[in-house]
Amino acid sequence: MKSLNYGIIGNCRSAALVSEKGAIDWCCLPRFDSPSVFARLLDEENGGHFSILTDRSYRIEQHYIENTSILSTRFDNGSDAFEVLDFMPRYLNESGDSYTPPEIIRHIRLLRGSPIFRVKYDPRLEYASEETFTYMKDAFIISLTNTKKFDSLFLYSDFDLEAITTGKEIALRKDGFFLMGYNEKIFVPTLERIRLEFERTKVYWLNWSDNTPSYQNYDAEINRSAITLKLLSYEKTGAVLAAATTSLPETIGEVRNWDYRFCWIRDASMVVKVLTSIGHRQQAKDYLRFVLDLLPDKDEKLQIMYGIHGEKKLTEEFLEHLSGYEGSRPVRIGNAAYEQRQHDIYGILMDVIHQQLTLFSNDIENGEEIWNITKGIVWVVGQHWQEPDKGIWEFRTEERHFTFSKVLCWTAIDRAVKVALLLGKREKARKWQPLADAIRKDILDNAWNDDIEAFTQSYGSSDLDASVLLMENYGFIEPWNPQYVSTVKAIGRDLSNDGLLYRYKNRDDFGLPSSSFTICTFWYINSLFKIGETDEAEALFEKLLSYSNHLGLFSEDLDFKTKRLLGNFPQAYSHLALIETAINLSTLTKEEKIIDALR
Repeated sequence: MKSLNYGIIGNCRSAALVSEKGAIDWCCLPRFDSPSVFARLLDEENGGHFSILTDRSYRIEQHYIENTSILSTRFDNGSDAFEVLDFMPRYLNESGDSYTPPEIIRHIRLLRGSPIFRVKYDPRLEYASEETFTYMKDAFIISLTNTKKFDSLFLYSDFDLEAITTGKEIALRKDGFFLMGYNEKIFVPTLERIRLEFERTKVYWLNWSDNTPSYQNYDAEINRSAITLKLLSYEKTGAVLAAATTSLPETIGEVRNWDYRFCWIRDASMVVKVLTSIGHRQQAKDYLRFVLDLLPDKDEKLQIMYGIHGEKKLTEEFLEHLSGYEGSRPVRIGNAAYEQRQHDIYGILMDVIHQQLTLFSNDIENGEEIWNITKGIVWVVGQHWQEPDKGIWEFRTEERHFTFSKVLCWTAIDRAVKVALLLGKREKARKWQPLADAIRKDILDNAWNDDIEAFTQSYGSSDLDASVLLMENYGFIEPWNPQYVSTVKAIGRDLSNDGLLYRYKNRDDFGLPSSSFTICTFWYINSLFKIGETDEAEALFEKLLSYSNHLGLFSEDLDFKTKRLLGNFPQAYSHLALIETAINLSTLTKEEKIIDALR
């Protein structure tokens, strides 16, 4: 059985996945949403990869250098040992700007003896849609296709280039390197330069992680998740990706697979709120700038998702030539969900805006533009909250009056009222409050089901839905309210499967889900904690953490039976919820000034 035992490396421009055996099986250059140069993840035979190969006598172990995104893969057979340090350079240059070239460095360090290894360097450009030609030049190896000769890939190394291209054995006598990049280098890299890039990147991540508060429990898990969320951000525009991959299926062999290399307003807003709460404010400033740039006109409606450069049309295509992850086809690029209507995005975005104004009221940028967005959101919600939508789970056919969507419509107006008061717009606040009250009454009148004693997925429904657990999180209802307590318990009885939660159990456009959407289990654990069931919450959290991969990373889904990771990877949703849950279950022990500043 294949596993998502991968580490992610990146520099907030692009990312790559490195297998537990040290093979780069997924990478898109020069940016996250570019065509892949390695895609063995989606096609074993034709996708392409960059592997370090040894004989079976070597034991392979892998870990991140603590508090960084630098991945160490160690090869050791007892007498001989070496280490591969994989990273994408990221640091501040002399002018204070971020240096994030579209390249990967594989720093090879001799640890002991005289190791022997081979290299399988097999790039397949343009999603492997046509033949890639790879050959040696004087100072590098170049890969290109016939149709896009300027869309090329360059590999530099201080190892023998012929040995690399032919796969001959390489005897390691001293440290060495591989530098693979989208651009030809002006100056040929040297080992000394590689070591400098390594140290600068290491220092950047150590400094970034130092801003994350420390906790008595789950400190390592919180920090790893925070770094992962940072790696899923696109610094150039402020966009935040849902995941680094496309087409990893929710269930093996089925068609539930999507391209997640885009910015969902919902996912990104949740990520930004969590990162801000643990001291990383710049992410929020960059993201709000991204949102403001999306809406140049006051009357322009917000889409549920955008490209990472703000692209508004994300046409979905099938890559028929790729066999898919374990044969799970089709492989998709683009995402047709961009055309859907989902009312919840307005509330989630307004929640982030309110957070930023509350925490940083004396240092908020773009105040007038934010006020314009606030007024626009109130107008849109006021016009459309009574209409059905596709809901948080993006049902591709039927629209309904989803409870979560209605709760987030209330959240949008509630936060808009609070923003108006913060900005001294008291008349607007008085004008908008009746709308918030009307939405609240509508939810309480229509979403509660007396027969099952719970708030349900949609109005008039008897189906339960894990998203309803967030009613408390957004302040719609108190955790001790008997209706909320009853809802949490009903969801636990109906949607839990060996400690993992269904999003819902009613059949959707593709049939009954057979895997657990990981964030839902985190939501449930949080809800148990909120209603006072702390022992059960802690036990379930420990159990869920044990299902991560060897590096503590989560994908979108978990198989109910095998507990294997499924879906796109790593998933921002999963890691933001991990942070929230871990903080709830932990105790802050130091750096309290950061938390005090955010209260």
